[in-house]
Amino acid sequence: MVCERKQCASGDRTGTTALSRVTFTGQHCGYPEVGGVVTQQPPKSKTCKRSGCLHRIKYVQKNKEKDSGNMEGAPAKGVLSHLSLLEVKARSRKTQLQQHSHVMELKAKVEALKTQREQLKAQIQTHQDLQKLRLAMDKQCADEEEENMEEESENSKLLRLMARHTQLKDLLHAHHLIGGYDIIKTRKGKGACVSIATAYEDVFLDTFNLEIDLKPTVKISRHNIPPFIPLNNLAEQNNMQTDLRVFLDTLSKHLNAFAGRKQQLKLVKEKHKSVEVMESNVLCSLLVLLFTVPREKTAVLCTLDYTDHTRCLPTRVHLESEDKQLPDSPQWKKNCTLLMETPVHKALITMKKMGSIA
Repeated sequence: MVCERKQCASGDRTGTTALSRVTFTGQHCGYPEVGGVVTQQPPKSKTCKRSGCLHRIKYVQKNKEKDSGNMEGAPAKGVLSHLSLLEVKARSRKTQLQQHSHVMELKAKVEALKTQREQLKAQIQTHQDLQKLRLAMDKQCADEEEENMEEESENSKLLRLMARHTQLKDLLHAHHLIGGYDIIKTRKGKGACVSIATAYEDVFLDTFNLEIDLKPTVKISRHNIPPFIPLNNLAEQNNMQTDLRVFLDTLSKHLNAFAGRKQQLKLVKEKHKSVEVMESNVLCSLLVLLFTVPREKTAVLCTLDYTDHTRCLPTRVHLESEDKQLPDSPQWKKNCTLLMETPVHKALITMKKMGSIA
């Protein structure tokens, strides 16, 4: 700043009503401004000494330095405040996005719950209709109720089929609870007739019946169980008096294993004409077969021993041949393992494919 100070001509040296004029370039120096000229009342001294002018010049320079400092700091403070404002806006936008996403998730959950509610309502209505049909089917006098159901529901035929399906499921469940046995009351509840069906490879075979007295004590009165099945021993070992279900389960295992071994023997005779059945007993717990080796035309005698009467597989396999080394060969050891782990009629098919027998 260039400061020029001039003394006004008006007035005398006594300094009455003297004005000072400061011509400046740069920042406002803090003096009152009149028409582009900064006016200031001079100090109340009688003379305008040089020291007074220097004092005022220093005051102007001091204000200039202060204002220039403010000008240098202003841009820095402005950038920081702008960055801070941007950060606040970014956080606000992120929070808004999170809130919007959360709101959308809640809306989707509400829609899913509404859909689930509608499904549950439909299931309840269907269940109520099925209960009405079930009652009508159990009582066998449902003409009026069926007519009402036809009026109320368009899918009455489907509902009747569903009712029949649930009825059969309930019967099957009850049948499973009693062990899968058909039980009929006899002599006005004093006895019961139990039927035990046997099957092998999804084929129903023989059915055996037991008539049991329930009062005064539980005992077997009549039956058609084969005599080689130790019925009385099984009843004592499994304590038929306290747990009839365990006794029936054990008896069923024996009967099904016997029926399975018998069916295997039948299949061997029907499907394997080259294999000769040399010996078998009534219980089918012992089976002797005669094989023929194709190349050497050597005969091999195979004995299958079923010592566990609750299984359809042999517990021991014994081979005899004129060739003493043949039973100990790796191939026939493998055949022995196959006969112990596979039903005999299936094992013979595999042995033929391997070329072990004719």
